[in-house]
Amino acid sequence: MTNPRNPNHIDQHIGRYLRKLRKDASMTQTELADSLGVTFQQIQKYERGTNRISASRLYAICQVFDKMPNDFFNIDETIKAA
Repeated sequence: MTNPRNPNHIDQHIGRYLRKLRKDASMTQTELADSLGVTFQQIQKYERGTNRISASRLYAICQVFDKMPNDFFNIDETIKAA
């Protein structure tokens, strides 16, 4: 049985997508953190999938990057199989 406290593969996928968006925007973790009102350590945890992103935080992230929440859930077959 999996431990619910361990990162879920979907949380990890969302974190990788967040990291890609941030890098594509040439934004540092600190800059993103400041725009969201969190610490850069929290951004690191989001990007690793260690901490889950709440719905309200995901909405705020989407506004920063001009994305829709469903963009974070475009999961290809290799992710589904993980």
